Amino acid sequence: RTTRTQQWISGWTFIALPVALFLVFFIIPIGAAAYLSLTDYSIIGEFSWVGIANYKAIFEDEFFWIAMRNTAYYTALYVPLGILTSLGTALLLNRNTRVSRVFRTLFYIPVVSSSVATASIWIWLLNPQVGVINIALGKFGIDGPAWLESSTWAMPAIIIMSVWAGFGGNMVILLGGLQGVPGHLYEAARIDGASKWQQFRYVTMPGISKTMFLVTTLQIIGAFQVFDQAYIMTKGGPGNATVTIVYYIFDKGFGNLDMGYASAMSFVLFAIILVVSLINARVSNRSE
Repeated sequence: RTTRTQQWISGWTFIALPVALFLVFFIIPIGAAAYLSLTDYSIIGEFSWVGIANYKAIFEDEFFWIAMRNTAYYTALYVPLGILTSLGTALLLNRNTRVSRVFRTLFYIPVVSSSVATASIWIWLLNPQVGVINIALGKFGIDGPAWLESSTWAMPAIIIMSVWAGFGGNMVILLGGLQGVPGHLYEAARIDGASKWQQFRYVTMPGISKTMFLVTTLQIIGAFQVFDQAYIMTKGGPGNATVTIVYYIFDKGFGNLDMGYASAMSFVLFAIILVVSLINARVSNRSE
């Protein structure tokens, strides 16, 4: 009994600090946000209880649905493009050579770089007059658009930048999954006469199904939470074409000082992400 008590005390001693940090920086803020979502709170003044009025107002807010449409558009393009780019790069670099290791490092650098820095670089790259991208397109006789000044091209430009900035992290995760596929399965497939495509379809993809589920889930969550790129590169414009849900939450909370409404939208966004993630889990399980 004494030994058990000592083990219990030792265990709680080791996890006390992480648990305290988890409570202070995660659980308590969530509880406070849930309470604020039921109030009319503007930071600098008194708050009043409004119940679920904020949640009702969200579904009547036309601008919220504009932000939702933009976020869905971003997610629908960013997620598959990001996965294809990450998987393709991982397949190419799934070799134990010095060149592969160098390229893995180079492709991972944007992931650890500041989002402000990478967005600033892409603002210059996408400049319609002196940007490298339009200059390169001009070499092929293509008149490049005014990327960030066009309501048609602003969101695709942000998607391209986001894929470039984020695929390195997923590439590393997928590389781990690829290296975990047993080599004897490929050998058996080759003996049976399987082509490269058949090996990829029937050996590689089933072997990394769990990893693909993880990457897809992270991509979806990240897509619905996109903010930095739109805030830095376009400020939500032109014509609200790049206003996302998180951008709208930020604008309501810190721009209009309507913290109650912003908190309510945060929980609606959480519910949307949860539903989409559960659907993704169900689809992944059926595919597996």
